[in-house]
Amino acid sequence: MKKNQDSGPNSFEKSKMDAPKEIFLKDYKLPDYYFDTVDLSFSLGEEKTIVRANISVIPRVDGVTCPLVLDGVNLKLISVKINGNQLQEGDFELDSRHLILTSPPSVNFILETVTEILPQKNTSLEGLYMSSGNFCTQCEAEGFRKITFYQDRPDIMAKFTCRIEADKSLYPVLLSNGNLIEQGDLEGGKHFALWKDPFKKPSYLFALVAGQLESRDDTFTTCSGRKVDLRIWVPLVDLPKTEHAMYSLKAAMEWDVDVFGREYDLDVFNIVSVPDFLGAMENKSLNIFSSKLVLASPETATDADYAAILGVIGHEYFHNWTGNRVTCRDWFQLSLKEGLTVFRDQEFSSDMGSRTVKRIGDVSRLRTYQFSQDAGPMAHPVRPHSYIKMDNFYTATVYNKGAEVVRMYKTLLGSQGFRKGMDLYFERHDGQAVTCEDFFAAMRDANNADFANFLLWYSQAGTPSVNVTSSYNAEARTFSLKFSQTVLPTPGQPIKEPMSIPVAVGLVNSSGKDMPLSSIYHEGKLESVSSGGQLVYTTVLRVTKGEEEFVFSDVSEKPTPSLLRGYSAPIRLQSDLTDDDLFFLLAHDSDEFNRWEAGQILARKLMLHQVVNFQSDNPLVLDPQFVHGIKCIILDSSLDKEFIAKAITLPGEGEIMDMMEVADPDAVHAVRSFIKKQLAFELKQEFLNLVDENRSTEKYEFNDVNMARRALKNTVLGYLACLEDKETNELVLNEYKNATNMTDQFSALAAIAQKPGKARDEALANFYNQWQNDYLVVNKWFALQSSSDIPGNVENVRKLLSHQSFDLKNPDKAFSLIGGFRASLVNFHAKDGSGYKFLGELVVQLDKLNPQVASGMVSAFSRWKRFDETRQNLAKAQLEMIVSTNGLSEHVYEICSKSLAV
Repeated sequence: MKKNQDSGPNSFEKSKMDAPKEIFLKDYKLPDYYFDTVDLSFSLGEEKTIVRANISVIPRVDGVTCPLVLDGVNLKLISVKINGNQLQEGDFELDSRHLILTSPPSVNFILETVTEILPQKNTSLEGLYMSSGNFCTQCEAEGFRKITFYQDRPDIMAKFTCRIEADKSLYPVLLSNGNLIEQGDLEGGKHFALWKDPFKKPSYLFALVAGQLESRDDTFTTCSGRKVDLRIWVPLVDLPKTEHAMYSLKAAMEWDVDVFGREYDLDVFNIVSVPDFLGAMENKSLNIFSSKLVLASPETATDADYAAILGVIGHEYFHNWTGNRVTCRDWFQLSLKEGLTVFRDQEFSSDMGSRTVKRIGDVSRLRTYQFSQDAGPMAHPVRPHSYIKMDNFYTATVYNKGAEVVRMYKTLLGSQGFRKGMDLYFERHDGQAVTCEDFFAAMRDANNADFANFLLWYSQAGTPSVNVTSSYNAEARTFSLKFSQTVLPTPGQPIKEPMSIPVAVGLVNSSGKDMPLSSIYHEGKLESVSSGGQLVYTTVLRVTKGEEEFVFSDVSEKPTPSLLRGYSAPIRLQSDLTDDDLFFLLAHDSDEFNRWEAGQILARKLMLHQVVNFQSDNPLVLDPQFVHGIKCIILDSSLDKEFIAKAITLPGEGEIMDMMEVADPDAVHAVRSFIKKQLAFELKQEFLNLVDENRSTEKYEFNDVNMARRALKNTVLGYLACLEDKETNELVLNEYKNATNMTDQFSALAAIAQKPGKARDEALANFYNQWQNDYLVVNKWFALQSSSDIPGNVENVRKLLSHQSFDLKNPDKAFSLIGGFRASLVNFHAKDGSGYKFLGELVVQLDKLNPQVASGMVSAFSRWKRFDETRQNLAKAQLEMIVSTNGLSEHVYEICSKSLAV
């Protein structure tokens, strides 16, 4: 833990690390005091900053006599007053984390504090800090306590005003939450700005930015006719790269009205882009983003970057209602705002592009990151039961699985029912800090719905495994689906209960057409499927028990079931579908997600079988039927080209390793490389044709048609690069040289970089020389090299740590180079332990600079017991080295200790 900076006569220094304290959901208690208004005044300085806080305090219960405990970290207390009277040392207690008013008044009172902070020395990127010469804040989850003494918890909601004073020449732009009330010049070359937020908010949504920035300006007129000023603030040189961000913001504002009826509520909406920031933050009316999530131009950003900017700007804007106007009561309820808002940004991006492709991408991320988390030592429910450091629970479980939980409400209720539930949620809870049960109740009550055992999704960790068997009775014309479900034990939860799982199902006849569904027998009852006389081709089965059977009636022939359409629940599904059934669905299923899924299941089976061959020293072979299936996909002109690109992409190595009893990175990498190369060999001419057909030198456009064309061309280019012949080598090199946008150029470079040698070295050097002055592009260059699977790459990455363009203090650079290295499973899990040693050493270094970044890195070790004994011992040694480091942060300690405890 960090020591407090010297805080004068009232300081309290810790000589050693505090014992980490675990916080439990069951211990939640209402605050004894609420805050009504908060008036802040900042005097920003080059050496130090003075913060004055004037807080109106209201006891929750009249006559309360308990102490008022305020959070504070790295603060120098100058003075503290109650109702204008200076407190003496006996009237309060001060330690490294708290200011405690021992006997405050038992009625409403005014608390005034003056503190000194040093933003220039704050490398944690929490609280108030400096980023490239600008002042910037990040207060979620518990950063506000690094600014001033406060009850830093989300259920303390107050109306804020903020006065900022600073040198006008150094900091001409002064921004905070709400509307600008007043501004002007002061003596000594200073100026000020006064901002007022009329809406109550928790302290984690407070924001301040001061610096030399320029804005792209626009306006948006809301559905009630209010004109909103929109501004995106960046350094002057980056202003041309903000056009897409402004487009994304306006599109999000319009979409939220159209789909959810939510109108923006202030006169101005500001976005600020800074290079030193972790992700993006939804502060009320003043969103702050890492530069990579705002800046884009065709020359410097890929299609993936454009799509990410669209989604993240939408996400942070949507928080205005799901997170800001209605916030979470405590941090255990984090998914109430994050899972819900991820779902909203997923729907937004789906409506702005290809819904199927977006769904495939979201499910792939869920399986890659969240499923592995559910199966490891950091497994936790969507609403965790406890934590040591809240920052460690901004996880795929809270965000991505949380979004799937929200999606299940919509699947069960339908679009209209879900909208009714959302409307009731906002009507009941606007201006409140609430719980997951409140959201559940709004969905239930608005629809008079039965949600038996659905709340288990919030409290029970682990990924449900569902097995389905089918049978057809030709005489009775019935088709049966039998379901069984299990959830494996997770840390702290050895016994699991059956979950409520919505399974969307269709039946496909022998001609490849969906069969109309009439009625289903379930638990002795015959339930009609059709609605209003209209034919129904997909229905949702609610699986709520350990074992359950559903019988479809009036089924004219034996169907092939299309199970879990649209991926209607976040589960692992096993079925008795044969390979022939899967190839049939791959060719005919009307649900495009399930067409993709059928291909993925076949690919996983193929890869696992070949892994066994590799481990047994048997020759690797590629099933001709699998090649034929891929060929049929790429020649199907009716399919979206981006869908084809997804459909012919093999499952990732991590996904295959997750299916093995003992993960073998070397075998999985060898098998995936073999299959990819063989597909390129077998389908070379078809792939060459696709490159020719989808190449374009026209001006870059970010739209579905062009994105899909580029996605398909660059996917097959990656296949062709696996071949060793002169023709494909020259093709890939020419694609790099002739590229007219970053999407094509970087994809070609990635293809070239698959193979070590002169061509690779020259292309990487050429790319850096071209883009060395654009740090966001250089970050891509770092990530490409660090994530490479070329043998012994750890030494190349180690050398890049000393590169002139690398800075360990910058989180985006750290994640690009060091985080990128973790993506190469064959190198990170190298048998000699070199990858583990490399990352272990860097985690210790990073922890002293930014514990949040360090904890993100160390999580790569969490599933060390999945591997062979040699790798286990090497990984465990690094975890033990890290956890024994003096001054280790709570962030890293929590992950290491839990990883070692399993």
